[in-house]
Amino acid sequence: MRQTFLPFAQPDLDGSEIERVVEVLRGGWLTTGPRTRELETQFAGFVGSRYAVAVNSCTAAMHLALEAVGVGPGTEVITSPYTFAATAAVIQHLGGAPVFADVLPDTLTIGPSGVEAVLSARTKAIVPIHLAGHPAEMEPLLSLAADRGLAVVEDSAHAFPTKYRDKLVGSFLGTPEQIGRVPSASCFSFYSTKTITTGEGGMICTDDEELADRCRLMSLHGMSRNAWARYTQHGSWFYEIEDAGFKCNMTDVAAAMGLAQLDKAERMHTRRTAIAEAYNEAFKSCSALEIPSVRPNVGHSWHLYQLRLNLERLSIDRDEFIQELGRMNIGTSVHFIPLHIHPYYRRTYGFRPEDFPVAHREYLREISLPIFSSMSEQDVSDVIEAVLEIVEGAEI
Repeated sequence: MRQTFLPFAQPDLDGSEIERVVEVLRGGWLTTGPRTRELETQFAGFVGSRYAVAVNSCTAAMHLALEAVGVGPGTEVITSPYTFAATAAVIQHLGGAPVFADVLPDTLTIGPSGVEAVLSARTKAIVPIHLAGHPAEMEPLLSLAADRGLAVVEDSAHAFPTKYRDKLVGSFLGTPEQIGRVPSASCFSFYSTKTITTGEGGMICTDDEELADRCRLMSLHGMSRNAWARYTQHGSWFYEIEDAGFKCNMTDVAAAMGLAQLDKAERMHTRRTAIAEAYNEAFKSCSALEIPSVRPNVGHSWHLYQLRLNLERLSIDRDEFIQELGRMNIGTSVHFIPLHIHPYYRRTYGFRPEDFPVAHREYLREISLPIFSSMSEQDVSDVIEAVLEIVEGAEI
């Protein structure tokens, strides 16, 4: 058994982040400025989008993108119950109502048939979640959106770098015929557990210039000029408030860290993939375990490694399995407690666990194992040995 605790997630940091951040601190410009713009340009180039808007969280990115596509009072937005609270909360903050479609059992993402079943005259947008780093089935969702005049805002918090049919999430994932027919954006997270991090941060990617301009405007109080355009030598003090905006801008300090992380993104993704492959190889023949499903023509980001337990083959439940891993110094998490079983959603909308049976069933048997690019081979072996030891002692 391990002698030290292995966390579920940990950022991969080295001297490059320190150097970049110190450079910004010494330069004296800390808030939104040239480093933020550089990160936007580089990130857009990496994923293949025309525009990128850096903000202070993926929650802010979702809020801004949904506001930009017209979500407001009296509208509905279809999304997944199998997600983090922020996905649905931003819809409600805009005055809209989240409408849940149950997830597919293999990828735990929403599909076109589930979405179509809950469409109404009030539906304004669809929010697919690329859960764990596996993309939702985007072409049919975009086709449905185009036919019904809906927007699509992707919750891509887990999806860097994720590929769908040879295109990176963040670029337009539909067919050439769908280009220009669907207002769309992809929202990324740079939280400390994500595949690249700025500590806290997010990015909106889109090919829609009007949508990008609206997000940028609303991200900083609805002001016509940001601080860089007002306070530097060739700036102007004058600005106008064009709308009642928010305070969601990224700082150059955070962007500096993001630039260092982006430089290492491919190396870090290669390592995450190797860890996932090691887990798959170790667990694939174990009847008590179900390894993550990866559909053809998909490039998984491996933000999460979601192991599922075949509980009928075990004498313990998921929570007891997690307790045993903790006793063996292996950190874990669960992604996610479905929103519809949380007290707020049960109280507000009258949901019952059985209303979305796939989400509820899969939640009860999911464990997210440690996966981060600075894990050593010994760390990976320790996780595998601990999981298999628990299975050996509890298998029926």
